[in-house]
Amino acid sequence: MKDEKLLAILQLQKATGVGDILAKRLIAAVGDVQQIFKEKKASLQKINGIGSHVLKHLFDKKLQLAAEKEIAYIKKNNVKCTYFLEDAYPQNLIHCIDGPILLFQDGNIDMSNQRIISIVGTRNMTSYGRDFCNQFIEEIAQYNPIIVSGFAYGVDICAHKVAVKNNLQTIAVLAHGFDQIYPKIHKKYIHQVNENGGFFTEFWHDENPLRENFLKRNRIVAGISKATIIIESAQKGGSLVTSDIANSYNRDVFSLPGRITDLYSKGCNNLIKNNQAHLLTAAKDVAQMLNWDIEPTSKEPVQQTLFVNLTKDEQKIHDYLYQKGKQVLDVIALDCAIPTYTLAPLLLQMELKGVIKPLPGKLFEVK
Repeated sequence: MKDEKLLAILQLQKATGVGDILAKRLIAAVGDVQQIFKEKKASLQKINGIGSHVLKHLFDKKLQLAAEKEIAYIKKNNVKCTYFLEDAYPQNLIHCIDGPILLFQDGNIDMSNQRIISIVGTRNMTSYGRDFCNQFIEEIAQYNPIIVSGFAYGVDICAHKVAVKNNLQTIAVLAHGFDQIYPKIHKKYIHQVNENGGFFTEFWHDENPLRENFLKRNRIVAGISKATIIIESAQKGGSLVTSDIANSYNRDVFSLPGRITDLYSKGCNNLIKNNQAHLLTAAKDVAQMLNWDIEPTSKEPVQQTLFVNLTKDEQKIHDYLYQKGKQVLDVIALDCAIPTYTLAPLLLQMELKGVIKPLPGKLFEVK
């Protein structure tokens, strides 16, 4: 990214009164982030949400100087910057209207793997929560997901450590800049996380871990993932905010149940009771809901297991599913070279013959 463009993005990101939603509206209105600072103020003021107060801060010379200093830090420390209109930006966050326009990245993060789950919960983790977290990540490791959390005490750091132990990529989303770490005691885990993933933050390098920053951090944790796992929470807590945000993004939320008398299970139990989260008992609950799959083990030749009459196309579909395992309708149509309008009734006939079965998410597999 060129310095001129990064300078404009940083100015927009830091301008008082300009949040991520308004920033995206501005960019969409003028066509390019750099163009914002070339437009006449009268033209910008016609954009919904832009008033004289916002314009005053947007064109503040001090803001430009601060952005230039941030670029100097970025260069000196080899910080990677990811703009929301770039391909490298996390795909799940693109669909979140309030997702950050710019993310700072450190470590060896590889976002090509789209099996991403967030694991969050209380800072006052009990042995029950710790044991489940260990067991859950060990079980889910066979699907090779990315484990996201907030690098905080309790559930967060437990999830990061167990992910590293199981050779899984893990991403820590910070509520402050890269020039410090919170809590300081977790500084010893930075290298391990960087080796097995890395860190994301939307905050400039010298930003402090303010209370409101943790709430902003939570939307990235929820938005970057396919699903959010809540492992232990009191009746109120940051992890419940994360689950609310995940629900608002139409992402799956899973909650570990506990005894009704346990303080740090009350929040989880309430999520399940109010249909705000799926009941979580094992890794397979998440794998099934997200339609994850492992390559099938070797099987006997298809013809030896078939005892029903199939048409040529039905046999072709059956053989394909037997080899590939679960597949989405559109993928079946593409790989088998059968139009979807022809494929749909064929699949129904095969279901009636008892040779395949439909699954959630337009998936089909051999019985």
